[in-house]
Amino acid sequence: MEWQFRSDSPIYTQLTQRLTQAIIAGAYQPGERLPSVRDLAVEAGVNPNTVQRALSDLERDGLVFSQRTAGRFVTENIHMIENAKLRLADRCVAEFLSEMAKLGCGREEVIALLQGMKEEEK
Repeated sequence: MEWQFRSDSPIYTQLTQRLTQAIIAGAYQPGERLPSVRDLAVEAGVNPNTVQRALSDLERDGLVFSQRTAGRFVTENIHMIENAKLRLADRCVAEFLSEMAKLGCGREEVIALLQGMKEEEK
């Protein structure tokens, strides 16, 4: 996983988002053990405390769980993962529509653009 961080939000929230995306996309399968805090910190080039905070957020959201001495694992609750996917998709759509509105594009124009892209893919 390539780790590039923006300066517009805290690194731990970006880590949380990237790990959530990886879980949703299936890079980490339900029930799979996640890399250790130390390994993730080295891979991402950040402080282990930052990774710990991101993983705590994922635990709070129910996407991962801890087993005392075995580490952290992706939830086996598929519905939890699907709900996270829908929340993320809703957020992406809202951001997209907001950006389109800034460009002065109305609903019909956005729909036409999306349909045009769909046609180009065929």
